[in-house]
Amino acid sequence: MSAPLDVSDRSLYSRTVGIDHDPLAGPRRHVDERGREVAPDLLALMGDTPLVRLDRLSKDVGPTLLAKLEMLNPGGSVKDRIGIAMIEAAEAAGVLHPGGTIVEPTSGNTGVGLAIASARKGYRCVFVVPDKVSTDKISLMRAYGAEVVVCPTSVEPDDPRSYYSVSDRLAAQPNAFKPNQYFNQANPQTHVFSTGPELWRQTNGLIDAFVCGVGTGGTATGVGRYLKDRNASVQIVGADPEGSLYSGDEVHTYLVEGIGEDFWPQTFDPAIVDHWYRVSDRDSFLTARRCAREEGILVGGSCGTALWAGLEYARDQPEDATIVVLLPDSGRGYLSKFYDERWLAEHGFVEHASGAGTVGDVLHAKGAELPPLVHLHPGEQVSQAISLLKEYGVSQMPVFREGVHDDATADDILGSVRENALLDAALRDPEAMSKPVIEVMQPPLATAATDDALDHVLAGLATGAPAVVVHDAGRAVGVLTRADLLTFLATR
Repeated sequence: MSAPLDVSDRSLYSRTVGIDHDPLAGPRRHVDERGREVAPDLLALMGDTPLVRLDRLSKDVGPTLLAKLEMLNPGGSVKDRIGIAMIEAAEAAGVLHPGGTIVEPTSGNTGVGLAIASARKGYRCVFVVPDKVSTDKISLMRAYGAEVVVCPTSVEPDDPRSYYSVSDRLAAQPNAFKPNQYFNQANPQTHVFSTGPELWRQTNGLIDAFVCGVGTGGTATGVGRYLKDRNASVQIVGADPEGSLYSGDEVHTYLVEGIGEDFWPQTFDPAIVDHWYRVSDRDSFLTARRCAREEGILVGGSCGTALWAGLEYARDQPEDATIVVLLPDSGRGYLSKFYDERWLAEHGFVEHASGAGTVGDVLHAKGAELPPLVHLHPGEQVSQAISLLKEYGVSQMPVFREGVHDDATADDILGSVRENALLDAALRDPEAMSKPVIEVMQPPLATAATDDALDHVLAGLATGAPAVVVHDAGRAVGVLTRADLLTFLATR
């Protein structure tokens, strides 16, 4: 194996920044031997993405907000830059040979960038993705001829099922190479040679802050190093999902793709980030949708994360400040996710839910097919509970105190029975059908008032609550499920 490669050698990145081209000199102009303006291949068109003013999104803040449109790269994302760079650096180091296989853990965009370069160079690609990646992205990588392996998100990085571990095993096969965007220093160095200089030229050096989502950390690190070397006062703002390790101690799963992490990659220098903004899935997705509707720029979820952080940062900056937000990818890969109204409602991210009606409106829309409130009492048998569930086509019911019927209050609700719990009890115990409901009773369902706005219940139902009991002036009057809400919202 060759000696370690010096990734600071600019000649290794000719495809990323243009052959013998200095980004500070202006955009690349491709002219062939006959004077025609034509690029030699698709790889030569990577980089040199434009800046655009976001005058509508930023109408309520003083500074100038600009967007770096990385979705205009040939593969549709900022990861085009590092895909070809990591491949050509590996070729120069002698660790990637003709006919080899490239194995990479990716949320999709890096896979596309690598697949495009591999299609031109004749490499086989195997990409390992987390299960939260949209089917659109998986289909896109396969369209380029790549093989895709899907792994669970909710496991530790060292778990043998994680996409890091699976990619390690695949990369151990003969003639396989793992670029490993989380550790490959060609990742941040690419942005030192391309993205950073482009931004400096495009803003004429008048850039006060750079905002981006942080995933591998390559973009923040590379662009940050270049800009701070030019002007030490330039601020680097990191946009991070709620649940990521970078901006908080509480690490948990989240829905935004491609940014945030549960470990510290070697491609990320955390000292380069001056300010962190922790952004919820809801704010990320709704901000991305705003960008599409107000600016006409269809962007991905992590773009929404960066935009939300950029707008929050801009609120405290002087009016003459220039803030650049890097938008890493297009929204075309998310049409079946947060651009889909049903998906949005199922996950509790409905826009302006409070203006869409009240809990009482949904209950009223159900009609009069059911009695006022189907319920049980603790002494009734499990078999009776199952019969009631089947008769009324419901999957859960509240359990009232003995003797209480249509005039139940919150204090009269002892618990609930749920279809899945009853089935589990029947499978574990052959005598369960004749036992009283109190022996298999679950905790009470959450409650909501008829005059509550829909967003009062959407989040709870989206995160696992099976249903809510609705009360009117203290009296229990009905039960609402996810299906009830989705049916109501679909008719609005």
